Amino acid sequence: MASQNGDGRLRGEESPRGEKRLRIAATGDVHCRDSNREAVVESFAQLGEDVDLVLVAGDLTSHGRLEEAEILCEAAAVTAAPVYAVLGNHDWHADEAEAILERLQAGGVHMLDRRAAVCQVGGVEVGIVGVKGFVGGFAPRHLPDFGEPSLRAVYAEATEEVEALEAGLHEVATCPVRIVRLAAPILEHGPDLVLHGHAHAGSPDGLIGETPVHNVSQPLLGTDFRFFELDASEAHSPIR
Repeated sequence: MASQNGDGRLRGEESPRGEKRLRIAATGDVHCRDSNREAVVESFAQLGEDVDLVLVAGDLTSHGRLEEAEILCEAAAVTAAPVYAVLGNHDWHADEAEAILERLQAGGVHMLDRRAAVCQVGGVEVGIVGVKGFVGGFAPRHLPDFGEPSLRAVYAEATEEVEALEAGLHEVATCPVRIVRLAAPILEHGPDLVLHGHAHAGSPDGLIGETPVHNVSQPLLGTDFRFFELDASEAHSPIR
């Protein structure tokens, strides 16, 4: 469906109906560690050239160690498609999150830590917004900004994630295709594709308001990647 240009950007082939298909390989909760290094790298190597984007929705490492992040760098290096990722709670566990962010970015993984990015796929601008998400719940059963300082601190951090997501969506508002990637879903929005990880159980698909949200957590799916197709000629819902 797509091949890579010499400048590193992707061009998509048009379907017989003139539609440009954007094929996305999404995953989450990879939990890189020494024992699964070979399997992770091989799973990325098998994606092939028909994948336009690879999205990883958090929990890239098992225990938040820098050496575990090196495995994802190896995996990203063996796939032709650009790889975009966010951190998850596992990646913060050992207080090495900043070092992990820097290493992954230097290793070719586009890290979206409360920010947006725009890439060119088949001559179409694709806006991608990424945050790690945070606990807090959903109205009317969400954590209030009231009471103990520790609870109010949780509320404040969740609010920062929400505000970063809103700002990112505003930044890519003019892109024909908009994708939101979260470590955990935190609020309602209406982009073309919303992905999350972290949830190891439950349903692979759900709704926040009227917005479809797709779980790409490996432990839930029982597979390495979940594939989606978008019509990149104009904004559409996922085909599959």
